[in-house]
This record gives sequence, C-alpha cells and structure tokens, in this order.
Amino acid sequence: MRYANESLENSPAVTQAASAAAPVDRILNLLKTQGLLSTASIAGELGITVEAARQQIQKLLTGGLIEGRQASQAGPGRPSQSWALTAAGNARFPDTHPQLTVQLLGSIRQLFGEEGLDKLIDQRAVETRANYLAALKPIKGLKARLTRLAEIRSAEGYMAELQKDGRDWLLLENHCPICAAARTCQGFCRAELQLFAEIVGEEGSIAREEHVLAGARRCAYRVKLKSK
Repeated sequence: MRYANESLENSPAVTQAASAAAPVDRILNLLKTQGLLSTASIAGELGITVEAARQQIQKLLTGGLIEGRQASQAGPGRPSQSWALTAAGNARFPDTHPQLTVQLLGSIRQLFGEEGLDKLIDQRAVETRANYLAALKPIKGLKARLTRLAEIRSAEGYMAELQKDGRDWLLLENHCPICAAARTCQGFCRAELQLFAEIVGEEGSIAREEHVLAGARRCAYRVKLKSK
C-alpha cells in the first residue's frame, strides 16, 4: 500500500536531536520509520556521499543490525539491493520490559483466568482513556487532535507520525513498545482502537489498515472525514 509522503514537519528540537545522532543511529531510525531503503536513498536522507553511507552500512552489517534485501527491477540489469532491520536492529528500539510483562500477564491469567485478565485490560483502558481525553478533548478540530495524539504516542515510544493521504489522515506508528504484551493478549490493541475512535469522534471514522501483530512493519490507521 502506498501512502503520500506529506508528513508533518518535525519540531526544531526533534530535528536538532536527529542531526546530532551518530550516523549509524540515524540509519537505524530511517529503516525503522521508512522501511526498505537503498544505499543511495540513505545517503540522500543523511546528506552524505554514497561511499560514506556504505561505510556506515558496513558497520551495521558487521554488528548484525541490518540485512540486505534483493528487489527485482524493471528492465535489464542486476536486482537492486535495499537494507532492512534485523531482529537485533529492531531490539535497539525500546520495548517495555517484554519478558517481565509476558510473565506477569501469564501469572494473572493463571491466577484469575481470562476474566481477570480482561478486567486488568479494562482498567488500563479506563486510565489511558482519562489521560488521553484530558489532553485532547479541549482541542478543536480533527487535524489538531490527531497531531497532538501523534505527539503523545511518540512520547510513549510508538514513533508515531501523521500524514495526509488525499482527504484522509494516516496515523502511523513505526514501533510498538508493548508488542510482547499485545501478542500475549490482543485486548490491548482492541482497547487502543476503541480509544482512537472516541478521539476522532463524530468528525470521522478510523480503521486499522496495517498491524504489527499481523506481520506488518508498523501499525497504520486511516482516518476518513465524514462528508458534510
């Protein structure tokens, strides 16, 4: 699925932080947020020469953080090569104590059954809903609310961004810091989608189009504006 590349501009603080990061870290961040990229594309994004990009890529290859992917191309010539994060590369991004989380959820399920686990998720949803709505309810306009929602989600580790796609908005989450918990109990994902729908409100509708738990690289939500 192709999306428009009309992202919201990063704040100066975010831009400065990204510029100050080591080249290898910036490459990891690019591959996390944009997916497969060629050496030339990486060089262009970082504003460095292709040779300099190759040197940084070699460091990441040696560290086992990225891997090459062959992509067929139209016409004669060799297939083009792009780069993607390995499991070790993805592990460089924050995941909220996955093993402990899974163990705790397993213990709750064992002690209190599925009903007890559902109550835990419901309670988390109630608390999250209260915090989100307190921050977003006063904001007028769907675009402004979605912009703030992406900021909140990014602060929580979801690497979220908002993009325009025709008349629709796309809320993209390039990382899932609770992925281990979500795999153990998908009630977390269901509760989040319900919360997002409440935030969108009567101005539109929201649907999840890509899901990390279904094998996608990221979670993507399409927000459709209601016809006036």
